Amino acid sequence: MTTPDVPAKPTPSELEMLRLLWQLGPATARQVHEAAVDTRPDMAYANVLRLLQVMHAKGLLTRDESTRAHVYAPAQPQDSHQSSLIKDLIHKAFSGSGKELVLAALRGHVSRKDREEIQRILNGDGERGD
Repeated sequence: MTTPDVPAKPTPSELEMLRLLWQLGPATARQVHEAAVDTRPDMAYANVLRLLQVMHAKGLLTRDESTRAHVYAPAQPQDSHQSSLIKDLIHKAFSGSGKELVLAALRGHVSRKDREEIQRILNGDGERGD
């Protein structure tokens, strides 16, 4: 069982469901399934439902049972969950060095446009533009 301070680490499939729920907002299993088949046509409804149930048991999702179709929502906001995953990655893969993570990301995983935007942010010339 996880505590709010130490969220469960999602599997790749669970992370996919979290991304869908962060985009959709609170949703039923049917709504999540409909969104999932856009990118994964082979995804069965029963698999989505079971995955959501497991994620709820792990503490990754909340579930509103006040209606016949249960409504699922992420237990943590996207930025909070991403920060937790990044901390774990920095600790495990970069010996605790955030600088090494950033340098590794900049060594070929960032487009020229993104590099220019990062440079503007570092220079204090503006906020992140989405």
